[in-house]
Amino acid sequence: MAPDDKNRATAAAILPLVGGAQNITSVAHCMTRLRLGLADRSLVQDEALKALPAVMGVVEDDTYQIVLGPGTVARVTPEFEAMVTEGRAEAPAEHALTAEELAEQGAAMKEARKAKNATPFKLFLRRIANIFVPLIPALIGCGIIAGINGLLINLEWLPAITPALAAIASGFMALIAVFVGFNTAKEFGGTPILGGAVAAIIVYAGVANIEAFGQKLSPGQGGVLGALGAAVLATYIEKWCRKWVPEALDVLVTPTLTVLLSGLVTIFGLMFLAGEVSTGIGTAANWLLDNTGAFAGLVLGGLFLPLVMLGLHQALIPIHTTLIEQQGYTVLLPILAMAGAGQVGCAIAVFKRLKHNTSIRTTIKSALPAGFLGVGEPLIYGVSLPLGRPFITACVGGAAGGAFVGFFSMIGDKVGSTAIGPSGWALFPLLDGNKGLGLTVAIYGGGLLVGYLVGFFATYFFGFSKQMLLELNTDTAPSPSPAPSDAPATTPPPEKQPATA
Repeated sequence: MAPDDKNRATAAAILPLVGGAQNITSVAHCMTRLRLGLADRSLVQDEALKALPAVMGVVEDDTYQIVLGPGTVARVTPEFEAMVTEGRAEAPAEHALTAEELAEQGAAMKEARKAKNATPFKLFLRRIANIFVPLIPALIGCGIIAGINGLLINLEWLPAITPALAAIASGFMALIAVFVGFNTAKEFGGTPILGGAVAAIIVYAGVANIEAFGQKLSPGQGGVLGALGAAVLATYIEKWCRKWVPEALDVLVTPTLTVLLSGLVTIFGLMFLAGEVSTGIGTAANWLLDNTGAFAGLVLGGLFLPLVMLGLHQALIPIHTTLIEQQGYTVLLPILAMAGAGQVGCAIAVFKRLKHNTSIRTTIKSALPAGFLGVGEPLIYGVSLPLGRPFITACVGGAAGGAFVGFFSMIGDKVGSTAIGPSGWALFPLLDGNKGLGLTVAIYGGGLLVGYLVGFFATYFFGFSKQMLLELNTDTAPSPSPAPSDAPATTPPPEKQPATA
């Protein structure tokens, strides 16, 4: 089957299982998940959806999220959107009222869930993620090119090409503040180009001639944090102008006042303040790993999976981006990636322990390749989290791998990533550090190995109680009818109690 046909078939299989086109209120995607707004959650057929070959798992948050994996989700989403549009156009007119009532009912249910589960802090973090996540493909592409260029320079190969590769790899990072400003204004309800215009002040070379707080400013001072703050300010000024400026003058006065006022505040306040915060983040990260590397790695690697479960990992995105801006790489991501290694080791142990549970073993076999590449959702939601104890032992594996990488950072061998997004084996092309590439790769690879092994042994020996094994280690596939026999009937065994974690 051609790739386009395969993606279309996946979208066609998903649509009826989520209630059809009339049940879809919004469609979006991130790195691995198709995110759907639903009018009526009860119309979704969860088990049938999970059984689709292309679906790695499902997650319910403020949107219904279907895990398809990196690459696949970006190709399936446009096909799905097209089918939703076609389905709505083909819907009979007499069903309009029913769909309307259904949408109102679904909206009420959705708002009730949001009120119960969402907190202002989580909503803020979700907004921050919406600003930075669209930048990840460019960060990955430029980061890989930077890694290739560094390798060519070290090997003294293609000297005529390496300056061009350096320009390609660095161009985006030089202007990343502009993209952050654009996305910030868009997310907070302003005019995106005005947010980008204000953020562009931060990277303009001419700011070197301006003095603020008794110091000369430098281009890029404040970085992405300054750009974010400047664009938020511009959005609020723009909204104020839209409210008070007469319509006849709006097209001239509003953008002028927005850029002027927010620009002055950015130059004479935000650039300096955000620069101090950015410098503090870099200093704190380096101090933490230089002085408490093994312990810091243990805590970060061990707690990252729970942070992901709570959605709090999104708070780390601007920190990663700030470190990449300052140092060329983030020292935190390779440590956090060890959580995925613990998850993989855990899954292999579950596979070994539950030799007779064909259902769980099939899930692991299909999800494990993605796990090695750093896509952990299928293993988390399909294996370790539902089982309980294995989720904890997976965190133990992540803690061990994080401590390993953190220890080497403490003795001066830093391991970093030039981009955010990938993890596991997919992070190898993005690795960088303060020593040679060979040592950096070896330390990261060693951390993965430690995470695999500790996650495996912790789960194998401590991940199951006797009752859990008794309950779970059975063949879930339907068995064929037994042949007639003259043997006397036996009394069936007593019903087993459900396992507890």
